[in-house]
Amino acid sequence: MNTFTSWKSLNWSEYGAELLGTTFNILVGFSIITFNFGKGLPIEHLIPAASPRLLINGLIFAGSGALFTISPLGKLSGAHLNPCVSLAFWLEGKMHKHDLLGYIVGQFLGAILGTSLALFLWRNYFVSVNYCMTSLGVGYPLWYVFLAEVFMTFVLVLSIFIFLSHRHLMRWTPVMVWLLVATMVWLGAPISGTSLNTARSVGPAFVAWSWQDQWLYFIAPPLGALLAVKVFRLVAMGEREVLTGKLFHVPNYRCIFKNVKVPHLRKQK
Repeated sequence: MNTFTSWKSLNWSEYGAELLGTTFNILVGFSIITFNFGKGLPIEHLIPAASPRLLINGLIFAGSGALFTISPLGKLSGAHLNPCVSLAFWLEGKMHKHDLLGYIVGQFLGAILGTSLALFLWRNYFVSVNYCMTSLGVGYPLWYVFLAEVFMTFVLVLSIFIFLSHRHLMRWTPVMVWLLVATMVWLGAPISGTSLNTARSVGPAFVAWSWQDQWLYFIAPPLGALLAVKVFRLVAMGEREVLTGKLFHVPNYRCIFKNVKVPHLRKQK
């Protein structure tokens, strides 16, 4: 009975929101990649240069995440959609361990489900873009790709923390993340595929069952998130702190995070 009660008391609504949000983000993102780079589709003839198509990829891929962030489900869970972001919030003391695990499981399952749906919808076109897998850019050494993923994830998490530590900037966090990630996809995709997100890389690797060089995306993005937390603490010097664990915080949604410094509905016991 105690075990059942403890399982029942977990925050399944938030974990489910992360699963659905990650599924939505991956499905939209992988669909636009397929439309822009799939063999036999008209975009490659309408826009021959790869750079504009990468920018479109970034704007729509990251834009779907931003849209989910301001949706009811995103307002509920905080719309991390990324194990590295959840890890950073946990390291910063904003998440309970069981919620961190629930979020990460939801994000990985969502990435696999989103990839599977993209394969079901677009079939050979999706296969022609190698299942949208993240991979090393041609001509770039392994160490350079590794550092690129560390640096980009570091910038992403640090930027989120900076915005969420200022009351007047908090509301603009989804817009900032949208534009920042879109730029990173545009400039970084030829180097590393711009993962920033271990779940994003695991989804297609799992569906295609192809794991070549995928260890890099298990290590580099979390390392970038860890460095961002350390640098934020160093720069803040105890004078500033992350105010919430949500990327878009509104007071009329319940909040399961710890040490929240802005108004919110508390979880009902």
